[in-house]
Amino acid sequence: MKQVINTEGNVRGDPATGGRTDAEVIQASLLDPGRFGVLYERHARVLHGYAYRRLGREAAEDVVAETFLKAFRARRTYDPGHSDARPWFFAIAIREIARHHRVEQARYRTLLRAAQHENGESLANQVADAVSARTLRGPLIEALAKLSRRDRDVLLMIAWAGLSYEEVARALQIPLGTVRSRLHRARQKIRKYLPDDIVLELT
Repeated sequence: MKQVINTEGNVRGDPATGGRTDAEVIQASLLDPGRFGVLYERHARVLHGYAYRRLGREAAEDVVAETFLKAFRARRTYDPGHSDARPWFFAIAIREIARHHRVEQARYRTLLRAAQHENGESLANQVADAVSARTLRGPLIEALAKLSRRDRDVLLMIAWAGLSYEEVARALQIPLGTVRSRLHRARQKIRKYLPDDIVLELT
């Protein structure tokens, strides 16, 4: 569901849902739990896409399901001062993804082997159901696999989820300066494996 951004960058919500912000929907769901479904419509797609690219289909579906279940259970703790709940959902999703660390590493190894043995066109056909062929270039897979989980989280939340530095800081509950330093470190590491144009795409 499309969200509307006002001049201050705050999410006002979709007119179809009464123009309610995420925070207002969460508050309303305390009395009417069914209202929480609006947030699934707004945020599930981007969360699934992010988890899908990191873990694959099956694990991504588990991550999204667990994310919304835990968010629903914790909705009373949400800070209504934040109108946009997307960083909150990502905070939960990142913890769920961390539980699948071995799945993610195994996925990188599998894709890297495929990239090393197939040409680009064949590889694209084989993995089109996962992510784009450009994303699955061997050097990129190798670069991502070699990043620490913390650095990879920051890099991919910005590159794949489109979160701002401030939103990443909020999601990970770390200072803005830490976000910048982790991103800088990740950029430096991936430059060893990737041409500058791909590095720019990621950052």
